[in-house]
Amino acid sequence: MPTLTGFQEDRVGAWIEKDPYAVLDYSLDWTNWMPSGDTIASITVTAETIAGDAAALTIASSSNTNYIVTANISGGTAGNMYNVEYKIITANSLRDSRNFRIKVLERQA
Repeated sequence: MPTLTGFQEDRVGAWIEKDPYAVLDYSLDWTNWMPSGDTIASITVTAETIAGDAAALTIASSSNTNYIVTANISGGTAGNMYNVEYKIITANSLRDSRNFRIKVLERQA
């Protein structure tokens, strides 16, 4: 399981709050899962599309190091909960997928 910092968990799984205005990096660390000597070779990060959504959650960019995948995420409509999926393929052709949710909320001071 990748390391999740700043996330909360409920009976469905991991989630984190985001303001609609925020443009932030969200990283998943596969260090504890990665077999010895293997590294992340390719990644795909996608965000759920919600029908009729006025301001969809957007994956602006994604990048990776040997063990960490980072996605720059923006947008989202306040009140919506979006599923985000990170898929990796390792240098040794292993595949893994992890999901978390982003709850978009108008944050107050």
